[in-house]
Amino acid sequence: MSFSKTVTLPVPPDEAFALVTQPERLRRWKTVSAYVDLRAGGEYRWTITPGHVAAGTFREIEPGRRVVYGWGWEGSDDLPPDASTVTVTIEPDAAGSRVTLEHDGLSEEQAKMHAEGWNHYLERLVRLATSGDAGPDEWDLVPDPLTPVTAADAALAALQPVLRNVKDGDLSRPTPCADFTCEALVDHLLGSFAQLAAMAGRQISVPQEGPIEDRVSVAAAQTIDAWRSVDLDGTVPGPGGTAMPASFLAGVLPIEMLLHGWDLAQSSGQPLLVSDEVVDYVRGLAESVVPPGRSRGSFGDEVTPPEDASPLDRLAAYAGRSPVSV
Repeated sequence: MSFSKTVTLPVPPDEAFALVTQPERLRRWKTVSAYVDLRAGGEYRWTITPGHVAAGTFREIEPGRRVVYGWGWEGSDDLPPDASTVTVTIEPDAAGSRVTLEHDGLSEEQAKMHAEGWNHYLERLVRLATSGDAGPDEWDLVPDPLTPVTAADAALAALQPVLRNVKDGDLSRPTPCADFTCEALVDHLLGSFAQLAAMAGRQISVPQEGPIEDRVSVAAAQTIDAWRSVDLDGTVPGPGGTAMPASFLAGVLPIEMLLHGWDLAQSSGQPLLVSDEVVDYVRGLAESVVPPGRSRGSFGDEVTPPEDASPLDRLAAYAGRSPVSV
């Protein structure tokens, strides 16, 4: 069976093609993270929602007009990577561009499931092309199951809109994280990704230039993928090479992303939109990580939050942070 749908975007065909193929565009309406090798025979790997990774191979590329790629899900026996075919065709239209997506090679049950997904994401694509912002994706808010890795995916999804809206003038602002400006905090976060990925056995490529949303997203995605392949019931080399529980070190990743995301949101006067379920889960992880970190200076003493503080603000207070005035 197959699924097919056409939407009209108020942008020219080249921009429509970029929206469906470029990682920095895909992250705004369809994916948490995206790796793209845009050539016939090149591979892609997209974290669509926390813990759910679509992957496959590009089969045909006609820039500005058409892209054909294999589609499937990592870890799926029913529809593994490249097991079906997605064709996206772009045609000029008086209003901008007509984008037609066809998904072939599906069973009846798969077609029903993917129809729900494509309708959801194509609606977000239209919203992005029309208004410039598709808004938060509610499908990213509460991963099931919640693990250190899926919580990191959810934290990254929440962090990206904040990073996109950090202005040049915000980079020199102080943050609730002592001694760090926004710019220094981004550099610290990138360094943390490299260290955490190394503990998971992988060396990542940390972008040194470009928009901070792109740099953080690319480095974070590599780090999350490194931990995705680790047995969290085992051990990995910690700082100094000492074997430590993998689940403990994996838990540091969503803590870092959520707390530093809160820091950046506070400093730049933005909300950090993350579900209470994810915050509560990360708070549980933090109860093992934060207390020993206080003695090393990684976290300040717990502060008392306001009575009406949100779960996220309470997590920040637990980690020794107070809001800043923008």
